[in-house]
Amino acid sequence: MAFGGSPMHTQHTDEAEPSVSDISGWLAAIRERRATIGIIGLGYVGLPLALTTAKAGFKVLGFDINLTYVDQLNRGESYIQHISSDHVAEALARKRLEATTDFERLDEPDAILICVPTPLTKHREPDLSFVESSARMIARRLRPGQLIVLESTTYPGTTAEVLKPIFEATGLTSGTDFFLAFSPEREDPGNPAFSTSTIPKVVGGDGPAALALADALYSQLVVQTVPVSSAATAEAVKLTENIFRAVNIALVNELKVVYAAMGIDVWEVIDAAKTKPFGFMPFYPGPGLGGHCIPIDPFYLTWKAREYDITTRFIELAGEINTRMPYHVVDRLAEAVDQTGRAFSGSRILIVGIAYKKNVGDMRESPSLKLIELIEARGAQVDYFDPYIPVIPVTREHAGLAGRCSVDLNAATLAAYDAVLVATDHDTVDYRLIADHARVVVDTRNVFQRAGIHSDRIAKA
Repeated sequence: MAFGGSPMHTQHTDEAEPSVSDISGWLAAIRERRATIGIIGLGYVGLPLALTTAKAGFKVLGFDINLTYVDQLNRGESYIQHISSDHVAEALARKRLEATTDFERLDEPDAILICVPTPLTKHREPDLSFVESSARMIARRLRPGQLIVLESTTYPGTTAEVLKPIFEATGLTSGTDFFLAFSPEREDPGNPAFSTSTIPKVVGGDGPAALALADALYSQLVVQTVPVSSAATAEAVKLTENIFRAVNIALVNELKVVYAAMGIDVWEVIDAAKTKPFGFMPFYPGPGLGGHCIPIDPFYLTWKAREYDITTRFIELAGEINTRMPYHVVDRLAEAVDQTGRAFSGSRILIVGIAYKKNVGDMRESPSLKLIELIEARGAQVDYFDPYIPVIPVTREHAGLAGRCSVDLNAATLAAYDAVLVATDHDTVDYRLIADHARVVVDTRNVFQRAGIHSDRIAKA
């Protein structure tokens, strides 16, 4: 099968790369690490992927619109807390990584991996603007023989229905002139047990040639690939993984409220239930959902399902339960303050943890931002402490909170607040200090019980 009738792009070296005129030659170029890999989006997904790809021996050209990020990477510095600058510096020293804001260079890579955000609009509809703008920039420089892989989470059909028409408008044909695939990211920032290279990778292509090429590429990067029959199937796999989590988290959040009314500790229930060696998987309640995946991905499917006149009631109910959890937490916090004899309106509240999950500096969709707004709407004053986020950056939904700074955590600081709300259970926080000096504590993560710290001033929410 002809590989677009064009040789692999020649890099700016003294010696031209060997020509690759068919798929077998392209596969050989991957095995021999002669292919250049482009990555669009150098955030929490793109940067780990870029470093993994460079470590595997490929030359990586990273694209991002953020000039600050690009300059930092080219100086050998990481801007993501859980990614070491040493790994960036090593890739640079081996001349395997370069970052740029010049999207006119998109004709240089032999494969382009798209790792850009796919948020929701205010009406909970998919916002594919970042994906579409990336595709249009690729199309301007698209050349025969390139492989393009979308990694951003999206609804089934995006690769074929959105990307493919943009690329084929150039006059090139998918499957013969260029190759198109989908392989969903599976990053879990801050998880020490898994990294990009140790997580199996699902791969689906627009036709057998695209699947073969994408599978060959990722086989050099990760411990295992999982080829599926189509790009739409791969898109559905990613949604299914996160819908599964969202629904089960909603279930335990609802059980928490019910059991609390009965005087039963849901954390004790879950710990006992998970001793069953089959048929049960533990999920844990919290103050709400955060991160780029679980609060967003399920609604990509509910939106797409409407095209088929199908109502996804189960998914939508889970979303409703999870989005109501911050309101429940604030009610519980108000009760705890009231029980001390102080009025909630006019009180001072310290939130511990502004990140959406423990041990990372990632604030995407963090429920803590919603908690601050709800608490302040009821007349209280809120400060926060987070060792990973010294200043709240600008966010789409909570721009008014940008610029607030983390306070110091010490005995005098704690004593100045009417209540402390633990929203994120970072391991580096001194919870004994909080228990000893806070007037009242509301714990949404069961962190004190897990640490063996008990006090009448600690309440759960």
